[in-house]
Amino acid sequence: MLAALLAIAAAAQPPAPAPATSAVSANADYHFTYLNGLDPAQGWHRTISGIRYRKIGGPGTGPHPAPTDTVTIHYVGRFIDGTEFDSSVARGQPATFPLPRLIRGWQEGVPLMGVGDRYEFAIPYNLAYGYNGRGPIPGGATLLFTIDLIAIAH
Repeated sequence: MLAALLAIAAAAQPPAPAPATSAVSANADYHFTYLNGLDPAQGWHRTISGIRYRKIGGPGTGPHPAPTDTVTIHYVGRFIDGTEFDSSVARGQPATFPLPRLIRGWQEGVPLMGVGDRYEFAIPYNLAYGYNGRGPIPGGATLLFTIDLIAIAH
């Protein structure tokens, strides 16, 4: 639920200004190096904006959400070191929210999925919480999400 609340808050915020410290900038550089190391031979794809994604399960035959739809998903959010920062799976309760109110990375990534699919996403900081971060998410952080698309409401 933390990721959902942070995502909704982030969608309402203007883009973050440039980093205040060289440490945040170095963090962002490290994370871009990580993103660029995700191997297409292991199923990773890249969107024009820089999201990396791969399908890891599901039939791929369900309908896809439109950008204005409300989706019900299960998700696990992790940092690139594997530390989990949020999980609807751990809570045992899927999350439901409108796509336009989420971080830009989810707004772009979730519509790639069909109902019943499971994807992994690697979302760069500029499509997540920017240079400033939010809550437990530091500035410049790439976020990893495993998402199961359960349902769509139009």
